[in-house]
Amino acid sequence: MIGRIALSFLLGGASTLYSQAIPTASRTADAQIGVGYSMGRPDYIPQTFQGLTAYADFDFRPHLGVEAEFHQVNSVHGDLSYERTYEIGGRYLRTYGPLVPYVKAMIGRGDFNYPFGQTELAYNMFAGGVGADFKLGPYLRIRGEYEYQKWTSFPNGGLAPQIVTIGVAYHFAGKPRYR
Repeated sequence: MIGRIALSFLLGGASTLYSQAIPTASRTADAQIGVGYSMGRPDYIPQTFQGLTAYADFDFRPHLGVEAEFHQVNSVHGDLSYERTYEIGGRYLRTYGPLVPYVKAMIGRGDFNYPFGQTELAYNMFAGGVGADFKLGPYLRIRGEYEYQKWTSFPNGGLAPQIVTIGVAYHFAGKPRYR
């Protein structure tokens, strides 16, 4: 009798022996740091500015992260005009194999140097952007991005530059954290 109860207990519990195991390792976050070439439409004079971008991403959840970004775009006509921005904000991303598209919302500060060095003034700004990173192995990412900025309190109703960036980033592929 006891043997039958033990046998039925073992056979009845056999289905739990094949259940899915819990993950034994997970990464706490993803981080990358990159640089890029940028072209901007300053919305102050009808020309294209060119320059550089530096950025850092820290994704603390599978689809959520933060980004810090610096842009420096200069006039190519020798009039000493430039736009420089410092931004930080949140980003939402998805992963589709090697493609990682994202959207972002940023706040920051923008410096504008007027033509021929007349004056340099700083303004608060907001920005929104869309882009995608493409994974080239565990450590390298290529980025394409469009960003629309709105500078507040700029004379005559504000400034609304647009910036397109092509960049490359180093991805910190850390060791998994074990539970």
